[in-house]
Amino acid sequence: MNNLKTCFDNLRAQKRTALIPFITAGDPSPTLTVPLMHGLVEAGADVIELGVPFSDPMADGPVIQRASERALSQGTSLRDVLDMVKTFRAQNQTTPIVLMGYLNPIEIMGYETFVQAAESVGVDGVLTVDLPPEEATNFCILLYTHTIAPIFLLAPTTNPERIKQICIQASGYLYYVSLKGVTGDAHLDMTSVAEKVKEIRQYTKLPIGVGFGIKDVESAAQVAKVSDAVIVGSALVKLIETEPQEKLLEIMPAFVRELRQGIDASL
Repeated sequence: MNNLKTCFDNLRAQKRTALIPFITAGDPSPTLTVPLMHGLVEAGADVIELGVPFSDPMADGPVIQRASERALSQGTSLRDVLDMVKTFRAQNQTTPIVLMGYLNPIEIMGYETFVQAAESVGVDGVLTVDLPPEEATNFCILLYTHTIAPIFLLAPTTNPERIKQICIQASGYLYYVSLKGVTGDAHLDMTSVAEKVKEIRQYTKLPIGVGFGIKDVESAAQVAKVSDAVIVGSALVKLIETEPQEKLLEIMPAFVRELRQGIDASL
């Protein structure tokens, strides 16, 4: 059974909301990625979204764009990211790992080669930002065959017909982008978020995670009340950018621990 299903089933039984932090693999250095992943889990992360660095991350804001640049400058490739997952799995076989990135590196590796390699190292889900559902059928079939969840984005502007189509193809969870714009944008309209999540629930029983614009305990707690998962990316990546590298294994888990406590206290 896919770790994502087990994780969300357990959380649902406990009436808890998942906390899903995002970091870019290879940022600030390839050797620090796996220790950071373990630190985030120990601090209360339920799922890890691991960004695959890409030279043209069009859906990301400046903070995560710079993270990709830092990782690429150190030579971090898709195969390196898969090796990081394999290393992580040597100590942790249960925390779900979702690779989040863009189609080009996967196309270069080859769909089947990538999916086989991802399964072999223990990847649980793949979110390909620039692969629309209309063109994703063959890739989704491959992922399903190898027990990997295809995860899709939904936006404030996604209409009901498209929501239905995405829900049919998706697995693991749905990622609702709470803002019109790119990662790291500022303002969260919680009334609109709650309304859209309620609309999406009409079409699926999959867990719904909400990301973009969640940057502190207060916003995480608000989102936790209306969703099944709180996804935090830019706020964590900004810590990597601004804090001394030697302190990140303390600072980042401490921030995630605060988020975890705030989420749990809000429910």
